[in-house]
Amino acid sequence: MYSDQIKKGVERTPNRSLLYALGYTDEELSRPLVGVVCSHNEIVPGHMHLDKIAEAVKAGVRAAGGTPIMFPAIAVCDGIAMGHVGMKYSLVTRDLIADSTEAMVMAHQFDGLVMIPNCDKNVPGLLMAAARLNIPTIFCSGGPMLAGHLKDGTRTCLSHMFEAVGAYKAGTIDEEQVKDYTENACPSCGSCSGMYTANSMNCLTEAIGMALSGNGTVPAPLSARIRLAKHAGMKIMELIEKNIRPRDIMTEAAFHNAETVDMALGCSTNTMLHLPAIAHEAGVEISLDMSNEISKRTPNLCHLAPAGNTYMEDLDRAGGVWAVMKELTKKDLLDTTVMTVTGKTLGENLVGVTNRDPEIIRPIENPYSENGGIAVLKGNLAPDGCVVKQAAVAPEMMVHEGPARVFDSEDEAIAAIYAGKIVAGDVVVIRYEGPKGGPGMREMLNPTSAICGMGLGESVALITDGRFSGATRGASIGHVSPEAAAGGNIALVREGDVISINIKECSVTLQVSDQELAARRAAWRAPEPKVKTGYLARYAKLVSSADKGAVLTTE
Repeated sequence: MYSDQIKKGVERTPNRSLLYALGYTDEELSRPLVGVVCSHNEIVPGHMHLDKIAEAVKAGVRAAGGTPIMFPAIAVCDGIAMGHVGMKYSLVTRDLIADSTEAMVMAHQFDGLVMIPNCDKNVPGLLMAAARLNIPTIFCSGGPMLAGHLKDGTRTCLSHMFEAVGAYKAGTIDEEQVKDYTENACPSCGSCSGMYTANSMNCLTEAIGMALSGNGTVPAPLSARIRLAKHAGMKIMELIEKNIRPRDIMTEAAFHNAETVDMALGCSTNTMLHLPAIAHEAGVEISLDMSNEISKRTPNLCHLAPAGNTYMEDLDRAGGVWAVMKELTKKDLLDTTVMTVTGKTLGENLVGVTNRDPEIIRPIENPYSENGGIAVLKGNLAPDGCVVKQAAVAPEMMVHEGPARVFDSEDEAIAAIYAGKIVAGDVVVIRYEGPKGGPGMREMLNPTSAICGMGLGESVALITDGRFSGATRGASIGHVSPEAAAGGNIALVREGDVISINIKECSVTLQVSDQELAARRAAWRAPEPKVKTGYLARYAKLVSSADKGAVLTTE
């Protein structure tokens, strides 16, 4: 066992004495030591209950003959961090989480790990750590929040809450209606109730084979979530016994499966940052071009919020992620030979699985669209690519052309939108918000929600080198690469330039000649860094571009 390094032999008696100081008995120390990486805190709604999940996991580990030992991982609530300097610290925590987990595991030599994440960067950060460490690991997330209900009974969620602010600014709802949303949009613990980034990543953790069925969909408040946690605690002992490791599961084929499920579910565009980063840690390289190929052959089967009016609890009732995967196998879109944390192959897992609600999970013969939920666009504005959640784009915005309204920060754009300076037909360009330029690649839920809330969602596009919340809908195109701070062409856009967007043909074009762009580039100068000290300054120097997953380099 790995843990023998800290508990066996005369040479390790000093180490063992410190384990005695923790109250562990010889009987407990004779068993495999299982690290329970718990992201519980009292500021993130998706994590407020993870102490209960951790206790259930620990009970499962003990029941199966192991000794659970809990230690923490940090987590940021993107909703609370939204719209101010705090959002610069969201994406960057993904690497802090991976690095700190690596440090704890290597320092203390656990035999296996149960990861308990839930929200946006916490899930991919721990998946990155699992791939890097490559010791037996299973994931048990905290589960999604229940959908909210307004006073009139209408179901609602966080994305509606953000759009309500725009509607209030436009004068279409009053303060009492805003209060109704505020008090009822987020009614329980758990990750926010739509197919936003947290739930997207928790579902894809199932799709990639690193979690048991229900991990992404069983609602946080239900007792079934506690039972799932106990089973995860039991299952890690089997993975340790069989020595099934993350890189045995997270293979190239498994990542292609995850991308396929991503397209079928209509997941957050943030998955296009996280999947490449996780794959990189597993020694697998995946590209945006490959994502487009998968999207072209994968039908979109689900329209959960913000794309539609259904929620994670509905997907769970319909059969969850495994039911979606079962539909995909009908056209041989998944590699069913891959290993999973069940100790069985994906194909073995899906025996007997059924789609219990064809209104929530469309049968593969009757999809919402023949193409997947995400598209990668390329053109002279984004030579290395940019991404859009096409499943949440209004049909009339799939092809759009309009004048650029250029802003060098999210804050400037928000002020213009709220002031009524953006009109139908415009293309809002927000730049210098990428991984380096932000730094930290802020999410743009406030401006996209303001656009939709003010009734412009079917007539205004937004393009940025920043990124979007999974709660974003509309023609919102992010991850423009290269970013402005790295001298990408988005830095050369001027007010009034015409931008053409064709999501159907995966293109985004700045209607400016190559000669004019060359002249503008000769005059362009890189701006001073926005942050010159602390973690963000170090991050900006090391982070790669969005199309590479915004991973940190070692140079």
